[in-house]
Amino acid sequence: MVDVSGKDETVREATAKGRVKMLAETLALISTGSAPKGDVLAAARLAGIMAAKKTSDLI
Repeated sequence: MVDVSGKDETVREATAKGRVKMLAETLALISTGSAPKGDVLAAARLAGIMAAKKTSDLI
């Protein structure tokens, strides 16, 4: 690893975009929370948080 302790502190910002393609029926199931396996958005949100916490391990 490179020692960056001598560098000045800077403020940075990143923006990400994505696109998910699915059937209208699938979107309806997700929107109403009636997917057979439960709340899909809550599971995705939790997976994203867990992945963000593991970022330093992967770098």
